[in-house]
Amino acid sequence: MTYDVSALASATIGDRTATHRTAPGPAAPPRTAPVAPVTPVSPDGIGDIVLAGQPSGYAHLAGRAAPTVGRLAAAARAAAAAMLRPGLWPRRAGHWQAAPRAARRGASGRMRVTAVVLEPNGFTSVPAGPRPTVLRLAQGRAHMVAVAPDGEMLAVQDLAHGRTRVLGSGGGHRLINTGTEPAVVVRVTA
Repeated sequence: MTYDVSALASATIGDRTATHRTAPGPAAPPRTAPVAPVTPVSPDGIGDIVLAGQPSGYAHLAGRAAPTVGRLAAAARAAAAAMLRPGLWPRRAGHWQAAPRAARRGASGRMRVTAVVLEPNGFTSVPAGPRPTVLRLAQGRAHMVAVAPDGEMLAVQDLAHGRTRVLGSGGGHRLINTGTEPAVVVRVTA
C-alpha cells in the first residue's frame, strides 16, 4: 500500500511528534515504486519436493519397514508352538542357533528366529542388538537376569509359559534354566 506523503501532517507537542492523516492535496502526484516482473515459482528445481514419495535410484536408500512388536510377538508364539517337539530343538545346548524351518514359518520379512536349549542350571547371554528382541519360553522353566556392565545383577524376572518378553535390545540380559528339565527359549529379532 502506498501513501501520499503530502497527505500527512505532523505536529510537535512537547518532546513527541504526532502524525495524522489529512485530506490529499491536488498538487501532489501519486508516487509508485518500479515493480520487477514476477516469475512464477515452481517446485521443479527442488529435487526433494518433486521426488517425494517416488522410489530412489539408489538401493541403499530404499525405505524398509521394520516389523512391529506385535508381529515379532506373534512370530515368537508360532515358533515356540513349533518347538514343542524335541526333534526340532537345537543340537548344541547353551548356544543360540537358527531355528528350524518349521519354527520360522510364522516369521516373515526381515525377522530372524533363533532358539537355545539350556540344560538344568545352564545359562547363556542374550545377544546384543540395536533392534527390539522378543523372547518366549517353549519348554521348561527359565529366568531372565538383567546384568550391569560390571557384572552386577540388577533384576531377575521369570519367563512364564504363554507370555512373551519384549526387550528394547538384547544386551545386558542372561537366561538361566531354573528347572529340572531342559529349557527351550525362542528369540525373534527384527
